[in-house]
Amino acid sequence: MTDDAAPTASVPIRVFAIAAMLSCLALGVITIYSSGIGLIEPKLHRAAGFALALLVGITVSQNRRIASGKPLTPLHLAVDMGLLIAGLWSIWSFHFVQTEMETALYDVTTRDAWPALAGLIVFLELCRRLWGWGLFAVGAFGVLYLLFGQDLPGILSHAGFSLKEVAEALWYNTNKGVFGSITNIVLSTVFIFIIFGVLLEGTGAGDTLLKFAFLATRRTRGGPAHAAILASSMFGTMSGSTVANIVGTGTFTIPMIKKRGFSPTFAAGIEATASSGGQIMPPIMGAAALVMADLTGVGYLNIIVAALLPALFYYFSLFSAVTVEARRQGIEVQPLTIDDRITRTDYINSVLFAGPIAVVIGSLLMGLSTSAAGFYAVVVLLALSVINPDVRRDPMRVWRSFLKGAESGATLLIAIAAIGILVGSLDSTGLGLKLANVIAEIRGESLFSALLVAMLGALVLGMGMPTLPAYLIIILVMGPAIQALGVSMLTAHMFVFYYGVASSLTPPVAIAAYAAAPIAGANPLMTAFMSFRLGMAKFIIPFIFAFYPTILIIEEFSLFPFIWIVARTCFCIWLFSSALSGFDRRKLSVPEIGLRFVASFACLATDPLIHLPAVAIGIALIAIDLRAGRSADLSTGRAS
Repeated sequence: MTDDAAPTASVPIRVFAIAAMLSCLALGVITIYSSGIGLIEPKLHRAAGFALALLVGITVSQNRRIASGKPLTPLHLAVDMGLLIAGLWSIWSFHFVQTEMETALYDVTTRDAWPALAGLIVFLELCRRLWGWGLFAVGAFGVLYLLFGQDLPGILSHAGFSLKEVAEALWYNTNKGVFGSITNIVLSTVFIFIIFGVLLEGTGAGDTLLKFAFLATRRTRGGPAHAAILASSMFGTMSGSTVANIVGTGTFTIPMIKKRGFSPTFAAGIEATASSGGQIMPPIMGAAALVMADLTGVGYLNIIVAALLPALFYYFSLFSAVTVEARRQGIEVQPLTIDDRITRTDYINSVLFAGPIAVVIGSLLMGLSTSAAGFYAVVVLLALSVINPDVRRDPMRVWRSFLKGAESGATLLIAIAAIGILVGSLDSTGLGLKLANVIAEIRGESLFSALLVAMLGALVLGMGMPTLPAYLIIILVMGPAIQALGVSMLTAHMFVFYYGVASSLTPPVAIAAYAAAPIAGANPLMTAFMSFRLGMAKFIIPFIFAFYPTILIIEEFSLFPFIWIVARTCFCIWLFSSALSGFDRRKLSVPEIGLRFVASFACLATDPLIHLPAVAIGIALIAIDLRAGRSADLSTGRAS
């Protein structure tokens, strides 16, 4: 039966594929036009964006089904056609109702509720196919909570919403819901940077970036492990996808890390940890900085200044972990191979990533909008791409990258539909503020305990999700609660954003580890625990800038407190990394490990009566280790 169905199904599959390619092209053209040439009427922009994303999303889900070895029967194609028709009907209804609202006093009717309900079902089903059950559950909760939440007990109960009111809150609303403000941010600002990131990879900038990372770390013990950290920080800030970052750099770095002498689990773990951290690294932060700037009202340049030092702390912790591990395994510095050397072509190709990034920063300094900065960066990148011999040999790689970028944006928009549903639900019922009050009751007078509760909630909410949707869900649910603690809006957003990123490293889900493990031939669960250990600093740093906002530079900055907490943080990271590995210059004893853990946390305490003795103890521990390590080196030398 399947063999007979396959030829019948192949024609519609090709039609879907061609239509999806044209949709990607249209979406890319709309993105470039709206970013740098002219504005598109908002309701038309949002309706067209979702209509094109709908077709692309259905085709991508078909391709994934075929790639997994499952048959795509006429029944599946009929269901997909039904989803397409229902989705387009619902999007047309949104545009029609919005047009009526602009020209006359129009109230949403029960008749309007049915296409809205169809649209919610269609996009939730696509979200399930493309992003898994986690995001589907988030969106489904939003719809079901509005419809049936009045029957729930305690703070979960609300006044109740009719089907018409649900449609008005989640569909026919340009401030919240599927077509709300978050969708506007993604379409007008984030899309152009998604295309930019994929074009950077497609024009060969990623390969050159990796080579320069190897050159910069050639004199370190970690070698390729340190190169993976450096390359992932630079590549990840542009790609915005942990998995794409792992695939883009890990397929090259992981085998070389193993060749240097590190275990497969460590190789996969360090790549997963470094790749997930790319999204906290300015200037682009995987487009999250752009969303954060819009949501907080804080300027984009201020966002990247605030994010810089915490990101550098995180990567310092990874460099420290690799150095300690290399010492523990006795790995020494090794010379570069011929293949790793920088060629004249590499120096020329370096313009491919240096030029566009300079354009982004320069455009923002000149006062242009973030979307305009992305537009000019794409234009400059396309103009510069011809300097790469690989692009001249195969110009179609730029075209494929452009379509791939539009496809990535379309699938993200499907995820944003689920986020929009949650936004509409929380805003309409006030559940977020109720949760803030609960956390306030739990915390009592302790800011630390309240932040700890918020951290655990953020990790659970973000688990298994891509960073941008995870960040949006967490800030919507936990943001009011954290701001109620007395921290600023920017600090609250940075706090939850870090845990949105960290959730990709948290077992048992740990999607970053599960992406890296097959490349290294390592056990996925062991890789998840290794990633969690190596990335432990990511769980500590948000607490540091919550208690010491001077680290964010643009908030409560004071020079001497700033220098002092920076020094203590670096010291804490080294003590903590060496304690986790049980090694520094030599193998540490159990009491030394325990003292290092205690001193590392105590030196971050706000009370000088605690952190000054802790710093002194930490210095003494390192001095003891240096003396013991030197004695061991001398005795080894005498023995030889």
